[in-house]
Amino acid sequence: MLPFAIARVGMRAHSGRALAQGLTAFARAGVSSFVSKSILTVARPQAASRLLSTTSAVRQHPKEQLQAHPTHTSPPPLLSQESNALAPEFANGGLALPLDGIRILDLTRVLAGPYCTQILGDLGAEVIKVENPKGGDDTRAWGPPFAGNQHDPADRGESAYFLSVNRNKKSITVNFQTKEGQAIIHDLVKRCDILVENYVPGKLQKYGLGYEQVKELNPKLIYASITGYGQTGPYATRPGYDCIIEAEAGLMHITGESTGPPVIVGVAVIDLTTGLYAHGAIMAALLARAKTGRGQHIDCSLLDSQLATLSDIGSSYLISGQEPHRWGASHPTIVPYQAFPTRDSRIMISGGNDGQFKTLCRILGLEHLPTDIRFRTNSDRVKHRDELIKIMTERLQEYDNQHWLKAFEGQGVPFTTINDFAHTFAHPQVVARKMVQEVEHPKAGKLKLIGIPVKYSESKPSVRLPPPLLGQHTQEILRDVLHYGAEKVDSLAAAGAI
Repeated sequence: MLPFAIARVGMRAHSGRALAQGLTAFARAGVSSFVSKSILTVARPQAASRLLSTTSAVRQHPKEQLQAHPTHTSPPPLLSQESNALAPEFANGGLALPLDGIRILDLTRVLAGPYCTQILGDLGAEVIKVENPKGGDDTRAWGPPFAGNQHDPADRGESAYFLSVNRNKKSITVNFQTKEGQAIIHDLVKRCDILVENYVPGKLQKYGLGYEQVKELNPKLIYASITGYGQTGPYATRPGYDCIIEAEAGLMHITGESTGPPVIVGVAVIDLTTGLYAHGAIMAALLARAKTGRGQHIDCSLLDSQLATLSDIGSSYLISGQEPHRWGASHPTIVPYQAFPTRDSRIMISGGNDGQFKTLCRILGLEHLPTDIRFRTNSDRVKHRDELIKIMTERLQEYDNQHWLKAFEGQGVPFTTINDFAHTFAHPQVVARKMVQEVEHPKAGKLKLIGIPVKYSESKPSVRLPPPLLGQHTQEILRDVLHYGAEKVDSLAAAGAI
């Protein structure tokens, strides 16, 4: 078996990640450093010193590992400092997920933070979600709807809200207001690559869990803070809420019908955008750590994320000084680009360039419009928006949706119906992309969740774990990750720490 494993590492010598995993497997299996060193030197001499230090670190306790590299002159591996499983390429014959071996300490609640850590969990990271023993994440109670408990009809079960952003995680309950609970978090910090939190700045420092405090325990830790307004500035200590930031950061001002009041977006888009920004920042920090050997503090806020996503609308204001307006389902600088009423429903149509506009007019039987001086170019059409929309609306209302859907199909003009959720989730492309996945939940039984939106050609992210029950994995993490004995676990329970 050993020659086959050696050959496999040699054949994949182009991949530093594969070499690191292979040598890690050798180290755990007790293969001599002479064999590992020979393979690595032949395969990739320039990486020898860095990756050999990885295999030796596998056999060390995390504290010993930190002491062994006090100056961090050699970049550390991307893998967590301590892991209980063989490298996935050797353990199951398949390709590792992108974040296999990365361990995340998740101190987030509600939406932005959990959405971020769920993405990281989908990509293979081990996510340890720390929850308050008294009720856990607030969103567990945010319903209806609730998924129910197939074993106990009197139990309302988990909320749909919580279930939406907490798959691929393990839940532990820790009261870190107690000294014992703080000690548990400190021990986990030593064994994790990433900590993600979304407390108001200064809150965690009270419990010895701020960045400057925990980086002394693990200088390689990537510590991501998700807040409403960031770590600095006059509003830093204010709590952040999606609807408040939508109003405060210009999004409501541009959302809604032109003749109506400002409205919020139908989903908590700023929370989700911030979670996406935070996830990307964490991925980049992992790459930076591989080069420098050091972790860092990531400061990500709802306000900053929303300002960034004002994008072209924000840029237009900065350049022109003109306040943008609400356009409903229309576009401020492209015409036609909006929802139109038909005889029985509505249809969304985009004529984003002059070529598409000519095709659109041909479909509608309005071939004369592209030569009309009012409508020749997009700039012309923006100036004469009202006249053009009136002409198109009158024509589209002569027939029902099905007539127009058939007429537009395959013509090169973007169009669609405005789907409700039933039609959205039954959409043939949604089904083909497997964007609804079914998992087995310990209480709810068969449970449908929205799937993973990013596909990889090699790795295959999946829903490996259903959203956890409150504290479902406390014993497992204390035993298998922190190596606490039964007597210590009992004492922590008695002290109200777990």
